[in-house]
Amino acid sequence: MLPPFDYFEYIKVRDLKRRERAHRFASLSPDYHAPLSASNKDIINKSIEELVQDIHKGSVSSLDVLRTYGKVAVKAQEKTNCITELLLPEAEEWVKSEVNLKGPLAGIPISLKDSVQVKGFDITLGYSSFAGKPYKEDGPMVRLLKDAGAVPYAKTALPITLLSFESANGLWGKCLNPHSPGYSPGGSTGGEAALLAQGGRIGIGSDVAGSVRVPAAWSGIYSLRCTTGRWPKVGVNTSMAGQEGVQSVFSPMARTLNDLTYFTRSIIGMKPWKYDYTVHPIAWREELEKEAKEKQLRVGLMTSDGVVPPTPAIARAIATTVTALTAAGHTVSEITPPANADPTAGLILASQLLNSDGCETFNSHFRSFEPSDPGARQLTIISSLPAPLRYLYYLYVRYIKRDPLWASLIRSFGPKSAAQQWKLVAQREKFRATWHAWWDSEPQKYDFILCPVNATPALPHGAMKDAVSSCGYTFLWNMLDYTAGVIPVSHVHPARDALPHGVSYKSVLRHLGLNNAVARGAWMHYDAVKMTGLPTAVQIVGRRWDEERVLGYMDAVERALEDYKDETTGEGGKYQLLEVD
Repeated sequence: MLPPFDYFEYIKVRDLKRRERAHRFASLSPDYHAPLSASNKDIINKSIEELVQDIHKGSVSSLDVLRTYGKVAVKAQEKTNCITELLLPEAEEWVKSEVNLKGPLAGIPISLKDSVQVKGFDITLGYSSFAGKPYKEDGPMVRLLKDAGAVPYAKTALPITLLSFESANGLWGKCLNPHSPGYSPGGSTGGEAALLAQGGRIGIGSDVAGSVRVPAAWSGIYSLRCTTGRWPKVGVNTSMAGQEGVQSVFSPMARTLNDLTYFTRSIIGMKPWKYDYTVHPIAWREELEKEAKEKQLRVGLMTSDGVVPPTPAIARAIATTVTALTAAGHTVSEITPPANADPTAGLILASQLLNSDGCETFNSHFRSFEPSDPGARQLTIISSLPAPLRYLYYLYVRYIKRDPLWASLIRSFGPKSAAQQWKLVAQREKFRATWHAWWDSEPQKYDFILCPVNATPALPHGAMKDAVSSCGYTFLWNMLDYTAGVIPVSHVHPARDALPHGVSYKSVLRHLGLNNAVARGAWMHYDAVKMTGLPTAVQIVGRRWDEERVLGYMDAVERALEDYKDETTGEGGKYQLLEVD
């Protein structure tokens, strides 16, 4: 149907997909809608490694495990609208006929970002134009998971365009933060994070600018951004096919660090390069993980990215972690990023690389008047400006508004020719080489870099209109292709994390000399009272193909936090997960 009449097709498809989803939940057997039993809670409280051993021994039924997590999914969907496609009826059949119950993930239910290919189901990505086109076969990633013993049971919410730290679209609706419904669970893998926070166990998402790490931080779970080529990525769909300037990577997420480590080790142990030609044949190196857990660590601290300073709640999480690491005998020192390759330069370069098509591809999938993400809409408006008008806008921002950072971001934010794209890639490689040499030289030689995941805790729905560019703490490591993990630390406190009485966020930013549009867009939504109880987190950054070490470092950080307790404030101790009722 031709525009603008295809709007009616969007409405028709939206209503159909929502009815289908509602019917699948309503038609589940009564067991799935029953309260959690004592045996269900026993399953939930065990690590996945223990559950696998029980299933191997036959002391626990794989169907009982699946039905336990089916109950969790039903409750999570009611609370947060985190699921797009419910796979439970099919999953019960897969357990009997297709899943390898002798594998390292035997019988463990796994949730998947909506973009993963599962036979019999669409990959809509939130676009109505992709609906009604179920795949006939599992993609390589799902085949690998089933061979490992995992049981796909749900596909989870994401934002349309996949370029947002929210997770909403016109097709499936808005996904809510399980800690506070007025806030986003993060994006683009937000539905996954919301489900895992409410009792799910393991899942897979994708990350091009922070899309598994920000949801983990905003929802209170654990995630690992893998280096390209370490985790399978074939058998998915994307809103930006062909975009290679900053590659998207699929990566694991989990409710606990123990589960995240076991899950990652198990998948790499399955030799994923036999399923997916993009995966490098790098076997799991257990000795690196063990060494990272046991050594005295030299930690580089990046308190601020120089673009958006951390809000008080995030600054407190960083400070608590630093104090805990120091108390555990580790050395922590503030880094000085390499000249001409600092995080500010990285944000500008990465933004140009990621949107070098002028936002054309992700917009090409919309039907007429189908709602877009507010942040993606802002990017589209800037990119669509005629070059002379964009330059005038640049001059206005640079010399009238006196905001050189925002001016630099918008000056060349438009479609690039092949020659321009090549030059950007060459700049990226020079940027990477600079960081590589910097990290290996004195006085650096850090084991890992500790930094925020984002400048703020979870933001309210709709905030991406203002905060879409506040992604430097994660985007930098994507462009460098470094391994990075997320550990939740604490929760927002209404008094300890409040701005000084009578002091505005603009005054704070002016005092710090960072009163740019990117920082204002994030800080304008910060309110410690309204955000009370939302998770705070930190990011542990290692080198390329350093997954074993980063997981080991995460373990060392978590143990340090668990052992530390501030006698005055009570800060420290292991992060408290949401209770599973």
